[in-house]
Amino acid sequence: MKVLVGIKRVLDPQVKARVNGDRTGIDLTNAKMTMNPFCENAVEEAIRLKEAGTAEEVVVLSIGPAKAEETLRNALALGADRAILVHTEDTLEPLALAKVFKAIVADEQPQLILVGKQAIDDDCNQTGQMVSALLDWPQATFASKLEINGDTAKVTREVDGGLESIDVNMPAVVTVDLRLNEPRYASLPNVMKAKRKPLEKKELADLGLDTANRLTTLEVSEPPARDAGILVENVAELVGKLKNEAKVI
Repeated sequence: MKVLVGIKRVLDPQVKARVNGDRTGIDLTNAKMTMNPFCENAVEEAIRLKEAGTAEEVVVLSIGPAKAEETLRNALALGADRAILVHTEDTLEPLALAKVFKAIVADEQPQLILVGKQAIDDDCNQTGQMVSALLDWPQATFASKLEINGDTAKVTREVDGGLESIDVNMPAVVTVDLRLNEPRYASLPNVMKAKRKPLEKKELADLGLDTANRLTTLEVSEPPARDAGILVENVAELVGKLKNEAKVI
């Protein structure tokens, strides 16, 4: 079984996002970038499937700028076998990303696609579902547990009321949640080996896809600053302020 894993290069979650000067987006100049946390779980799960003998090959795919090669090399260091970079300097919407996935799937013919349930930069939570729709494959979202049984995948997924277990026929698209596993760290020897693993580069324009954006960003702004807190002398004063000023009791 071949597993195709989608990964995205995003702003490091420990870095405070800053709006750029013309208020059209986030200023990423000299910002620390990393692999999307949900994508880390997807890569980890694919590697575990290979280690268990369920998967024979793990291929990682990223769609983005040339610097995304660093993120792909990180995935290779974690244990992926091959990487594919579809290069574009444009920011693509989920539908465009799904179209690229479909084109790559036509070449790679994977039996399972793993992606993070969402990216922490735009929080769209759409790409996996759209890939499923374009391929006409079954989908299982928000996976917190994944078991492969022959041509069937049993997925435990998180829902509002708790946990739900479903069976989907393969090939399938599975979007993963943070509770699926604990991603490993890349060891130094594996980082060195990753430099020699194959990384194929494709140009988005060569795929002949309509990836034009359907949405227009009018303005990006930072959230309003919070008012400074105050110190109180005793519990009576605290209760008084909560009752008379905040009016929460």
